[in-house]
Amino acid sequence: MQFRIQEALIKGTLPPIRETFEVAPLLKGRKDVLSASPVHAELNIHAAEGIVHVDGRLTSELEMACSRCLNPAAVKVDVPFHEQFKPVDALSPEDEELDEDTIEVVGDTLDLKPYIEDMWLLELPFVPMCSSDCKGLCSECGQNLNDRECGCQRGAIDPRLAALKDLFKDDNQ
Repeated sequence: MQFRIQEALIKGTLPPIRETFEVAPLLKGRKDVLSASPVHAELNIHAAEGIVHVDGRLTSELEMACSRCLNPAAVKVDVPFHEQFKPVDALSPEDEELDEDTIEVVGDTLDLKPYIEDMWLLELPFVPMCSSDCKGLCSECGQNLNDRECGCQRGAIDPRLAALKDLFKDDNQ
């Protein structure tokens, strides 16, 4: 997923980038991701006023462990992608503070893959769920409450907090 910045600045527009790449190396060590399809990147590159704009979408499908019941949950990741790149001779700390939206690039060849990987990873759900009404697991016995009720008493109050239960009782009761 590389392109030449000067070519984009001269031509104004480059042919769209349509590529697919595997994400298994990015997910190494993550036990919450059961499987993942490759990421499909569809990006358009155009330049104006010395800045190269890259716009498009990143899409993929994952199977993650539900954060409540641990059953597989299908997750579709659809990420809008927009980055701006500005060619510079050398990076300077003063210039970085001027425009936070534009990434300064030294050299003529730009590899988009690290930016795409970062954007995609940031969009992964922190709390995936198999369904919006997932009941989760029983905190006492571990039974999946979506399958059946277990009969455990889960309403027990911690004795250290028992005095607080009367705090919000209505005076009319």
